[in-house]
Amino acid sequence: MFKRVLAATLSLCIANAAFAADLDTSKKAPEVVPVKEPSFFLFADTQISYRYQFPTVSPGVQIQRADGSFVSREAPKQILNISHADAWAYGTNFFSLDILKSGSQFPAGTTNPPGTIANPFFADYGNTEAYGLYRGTLSLNALSGTKAFTIPGLVKDVSLAFGFDANSQNDAFGSKKRDVVGGLNFAFDVPAGFLNLSVHAYKEWNRNGFNVQPDRDQSFDTVPEFEVVYSFPLTFTGLPLSITGFNNIVLPKGRGVQNVAAFPFNPPRGLEFLSRTNLVLDLGKLVYDQPNRVDVFIGFQYWLNKFGNVETANFKGTEEKSFLAGVAFHVF
Repeated sequence: MFKRVLAATLSLCIANAAFAADLDTSKKAPEVVPVKEPSFFLFADTQISYRYQFPTVSPGVQIQRADGSFVSREAPKQILNISHADAWAYGTNFFSLDILKSGSQFPAGTTNPPGTIANPFFADYGNTEAYGLYRGTLSLNALSGTKAFTIPGLVKDVSLAFGFDANSQNDAFGSKKRDVVGGLNFAFDVPAGFLNLSVHAYKEWNRNGFNVQPDRDQSFDTVPEFEVVYSFPLTFTGLPLSITGFNNIVLPKGRGVQNVAAFPFNPPRGLEFLSRTNLVLDLGKLVYDQPNRVDVFIGFQYWLNKFGNVETANFKGTEEKSFLAGVAFHVF
């Protein structure tokens, strides 16, 4: 039909130019709006945050009292963090980097020249530590294209889990921790927020500046490790509040050295438990009605057998109970 009308119109244009001049030829074809390609990430969030934490302890850093007993020395820490989390079609990624600046109670130092193992060199300022970690998952449901790894009402998904930690610290101990983890992650079916449990095999290497070679470089046993991560909105408060946190358990991982002569200075590590819980207020949502821009938070951290070190009458600084407060900016 359209072709016949167009042909008739062209004939009229040839036969009568004056009539053709009156035809409305100003109409244009509708513009084609380009289709926006979907994002690779289903979710992505990058944050920069600052937190103040007090009191913190450090294994072996202690004070001798008048009666000869020892107590842990305490110090504040200021911590700058950058973190990134994302989800894509087949899994998730999480990266975090802490830069931790200790008070002068935990000085920078070394057992290398100008210091020695018997007489370490200590600076008059606090040490600095960089601690980074990565955790990733690959969904077994997504990889298999099924829901075989879902238990309705209990588990949403089971994933392959993997990652690593690495740190460096300029104190006399001179920690250079490296670890790798691998196992399974269980994403539980909760009404709001998320609750994840990872069950890993954990292998750690580290450095002890108070050992002589070849025992300065340590290699610990491969042991089970458990990680619980959670975030729940507190909608009943009427405020943009949430409770977030994690719990880590590392089973006893041995001494880290094979030399029997070094055993007295490298006792077996105990079960390590680290827990942090934060109460987070979405300040951007509360004040500007712009969620996920600026958060403020307070929290509590408990660390038993810090880095696996077990407290004795003459060795303190292994149990930490500290409060923290900070602010986080979602940059993109």
